[in-house]
Amino acid sequence: MTATSWQIGFVFVVLALALALFVWGRWRYDLVALAALLAVAMAGIVPAESAFSGFGHPAVITVAAVLILSRGLRNAGVVDVIAGLLLRAGSGPVLQVTLISLSVALLSGFMNNVGALALLLPVTIQMARKSGNPPSLLLMPLAFGSLLGGLFTLIGTPPNIIVAAARADGEGRFRMFDFAPVGLSVMALGVAFIALLGWRLVPRRKGTASREELFHIEDYTTELRVTEKSAWIGKTVGDMEESLEGGLTVAGLARGKRRLLVPSQWEALREGDILIAEGDSDAIKALTDKGGLKLAGSGEPREQELQSDEIAITEAVVRPESFIVGRTASSLLLRTRYGVNLLAVARHGRRLKERLARVRLRQGDILLLQGQRSRLGEAIGQLGCLPLAERELRIGKPRRVLLAVLIFAAAVVSTVSGLLAVEIAFVLACAVMILGGFLSLTEAYESVDWPVIVLLAAMIPVGEAMETTGGSALLAQLLLKTGDGLPPAATLAILLLVTMAFSNIVNNAAIAVVMAPIAVSLSEGLHVSADPFLMAVALGASSAFLTPIGHQSNTLVMGPGGYEFGDYWKLGLPLSLIVVAAGVPLILHFWPL
Repeated sequence: MTATSWQIGFVFVVLALALALFVWGRWRYDLVALAALLAVAMAGIVPAESAFSGFGHPAVITVAAVLILSRGLRNAGVVDVIAGLLLRAGSGPVLQVTLISLSVALLSGFMNNVGALALLLPVTIQMARKSGNPPSLLLMPLAFGSLLGGLFTLIGTPPNIIVAAARADGEGRFRMFDFAPVGLSVMALGVAFIALLGWRLVPRRKGTASREELFHIEDYTTELRVTEKSAWIGKTVGDMEESLEGGLTVAGLARGKRRLLVPSQWEALREGDILIAEGDSDAIKALTDKGGLKLAGSGEPREQELQSDEIAITEAVVRPESFIVGRTASSLLLRTRYGVNLLAVARHGRRLKERLARVRLRQGDILLLQGQRSRLGEAIGQLGCLPLAERELRIGKPRRVLLAVLIFAAAVVSTVSGLLAVEIAFVLACAVMILGGFLSLTEAYESVDWPVIVLLAAMIPVGEAMETTGGSALLAQLLLKTGDGLPPAATLAILLLVTMAFSNIVNNAAIAVVMAPIAVSLSEGLHVSADPFLMAVALGASSAFLTPIGHQSNTLVMGPGGYEFGDYWKLGLPLSLIVVAAGVPLILHFWPL
């Protein structure tokens, strides 16, 4: 076996293991990508001096810049202006689905599609609740609209940026709106289908119809009085909670006229204290049997009793890349580290009944959190979650909104005109946004989705290794043999279908890195232009409509919508067929072979 053959085999094994681990999801995708990079670097396939070149790659810099600009536009109130208009819409499902899917699609063309979805997620839930429709009716169209919107600009989604970089070695990069003829047409067809017919295929689930219906706080909170003979007098709130191994949370404490919500774990208990305790019936019974506590006798606590001017209760959904995924609530020390109580967890539209301390949190779970109003939003962000509560719209001053739009538009125009490279133009716009006070340096760093950045930076050298060793050419030859005798248009359709299939189980940025060099090799084998094949990869990588794990947008709506894993294909399959049926002839028309 020659050295080259050994290298090809090694790269294939590394990629196969990485893809399998991406699908399994046991370890976060950025860690898996780094492991793949280190493997090919230690094998000598990627030179040491080039191993971390991906962190300076134009595609990685552009993705980070787009995320920062998205935060600046949000801070300026640009998106809230749109949200305010949406909330005035009527209650008809066709109108609501049309407005939601079209709005998120247009936003996703110019900002990160996950960011666009995150901004409109609370607005969508609020629209559903006000109109009496289940959130599931609107949330899947919201997610799919965000994917469709990323198709028509260079910055709409990371796969487009990766594909543009793959073309750079040949005829120069794709420009900002080179994706628009195909992407905008597919987006328009997709949104029209969802709005006119597709929404009828969305399963109607309970989801987060209202917090009261989902969590029923009265069902699992109890008022307990500390009697004069209680063994808990002088002991702390933390001691009480630890005695039941996390089976109970003290959400509030009343002492005379004083009321403490989210009391410190070091707060010592006194005779006459009334505790608002959250936990299952077994935990409450064990507590009363042990320590001389009695039911207060004032009825079940209502949600209002757990809130005040300073303390609030809100819902948040766990993001896929959150560090709390896979961890138990007790290991997070939420009150000590973040100043919040976890009152309940819902999964697939149903509140979990087991003890919270034993629950291993999953992506898409809905958490009911209690904490100080001033810190609750910050804590939700630190935990890697998105708020679902009806947020207060922050409509910026018209002058600031216009200025932010102009800064962003200047970056786009300088890119389209060829005056500046896209990464230079957008980093410059970020600097202007920061200097103009639209966001702070801290907010700029916080807005970057670092796991995605690490994934891209690590996978780019791995993808290049597949190309330099001849692995992509070998895979291209296999595809050519599979389609032996078929016209190039059929091979293009096969490439689109294969990319689309992988995008439903693997991060779309990772699959674009893998498939882009294969597309180039395919075009070379057919002696045709690489452009249509690269466009097929871009289209397929962003069309993950069949599963909740193919894209973050799909995952984020799963919990709030109460969807099951098998719900996505009911709307996603016909939408995928539309993408293929329309995408192939559109690509061949605008990007001839």
